[in-house]
Amino acid sequence: SPRMESLPEAVLIRILAAIPAVDLVLVCRLVCCQWKNLVDGAALWILKCQQEGLTGAESQEDAENWQKFYFLSKKRKNLIKNPCGEEGLQHWGEVENGGDGWKIEELPGDFGTEFPSEEVHKYFVTSFEWCRKAQVIDLRAEGYWEELMDTTQPKIVVKDWYAGRSDAGCLYELCVRLLSQNEDVLAEYKSETIAIPQDNDASWTEISHTFSNYGPGVRFVRFEHGGQDSLFWKGWYGVRVTNSSLTVEP
Repeated sequence: SPRMESLPEAVLIRILAAIPAVDLVLVCRLVCCQWKNLVDGAALWILKCQQEGLTGAESQEDAENWQKFYFLSKKRKNLIKNPCGEEGLQHWGEVENGGDGWKIEELPGDFGTEFPSEEVHKYFVTSFEWCRKAQVIDLRAEGYWEELMDTTQPKIVVKDWYAGRSDAGCLYELCVRLLSQNEDVLAEYKSETIAIPQDNDASWTEISHTFSNYGPGVRFVRFEHGGQDSLFWKGWYGVRVTNSSLTVEP
């Protein structure tokens, strides 16, 4: 019977492309010299990207980038847990509960508007003194290995959504920090204090920031946001936030 070695390379690449990526890197690469070269080459990963509809990497010239592009594209997901309050305040730490503290309400809420996406059903709302909450994401625990973070330095994209009630003015702030192993701040994005006037249309606004070329050593991301109302009314008239996201992009 014909042996695997005698197969044309194009056929062998098609066979290998059917194998899960992790097995290609950890197992198939070790089988023989030819397989190692194919797994380290661009053609196999270009094919896997095409088969799984991962586009946008056409500009990646060298082979190593195609392999990383594949892994980063497959892993792309929101690393913020409980972004819309479906699990109460779970996963949100270092909470500052000014006034009557954080509360979770159903969309659209009093004097509010529907959210642009039907998948979002709830939001967090602040009170009459500063309310802040934060999450620290451990990049290694999420599968972004050191060498990837240090050499590729993939884009880290942060997004948040905020809105006011149409009958109350409010303030909003976002602060995101990239941290080292020892939690030194390697990069920071801090929004201005955004003021929404009392007579507003209660529409939802997206704020976003992309970190790139941030240097080696990033191991954690600390996401913090918050706000308050500007009228100091008892209850929950402050800024509303929901659908926060943090993704590592190829």
